[in-house]
Amino acid sequence: MTPQALHIALLRPAVLHILRAAGFHSMRPSVLDAVVDICARYMLLLADKTAAHTLNNHNDTCPDIMDLRMAMQDCGALDPQKSAMEEEWEGREDMRGVEAFIEWAKGPENKEIRRIAGLAKEAGAAIEVDALVPKEDYLTVLKKKHSKTGEESRYQGTVLGKSAEDRQVKIEGGAVESIQAWEAQLRAIPPSTSSSSTLTDPMTPASPSEA
Repeated sequence: MTPQALHIALLRPAVLHILRAAGFHSMRPSVLDAVVDICARYMLLLADKTAAHTLNNHNDTCPDIMDLRMAMQDCGALDPQKSAMEEEWEGREDMRGVEAFIEWAKGPENKEIRRIAGLAKEAGAAIEVDALVPKEDYLTVLKKKHSKTGEESRYQGTVLGKSAEDRQVKIEGGAVESIQAWEAQLRAIPPSTSSSSTLTDPMTPASPSEA
């Protein structure tokens, strides 16, 4: 599986939850693939814009909220929003786009998806002790479900687990037991000094002395 196919497969459950929270109960696989692809492209575009603003604003690789806001403005997520030149001309910062985005994210349109994500908090509701414990994401739960021992050793060395430590490869069936020893032995062999015989092309005409 290619990295792109793996990332699309990991993104698919999140898109399915969002679509279900929006009221969709069925969808053709081709339509779902198109929606997942659009979501992946938008997230990649947002990440690229954020990285570009990070380098331009403070010349490092650690973005802040301002870099993300400028990237969201470039991608059309903040509307209505005046340009930086208009804000500088008027002498005040336009917060309409940011306020509209926060109101939309916390509004009734996203109530169901907040409930699925475990972020919904109704006014006057009792606080559960279990809710204070950080919940595991779906990928961690899925890995534990398919691992009989519940350990990470099954996924070690893959993109889903920890990086595998470099181990020495042992060569069996000979005096040399490792690739490093074989390489050292190969370098210790002196180059051959035997004169190689000169091959003559039969199509090459002979010199006058040989004729």
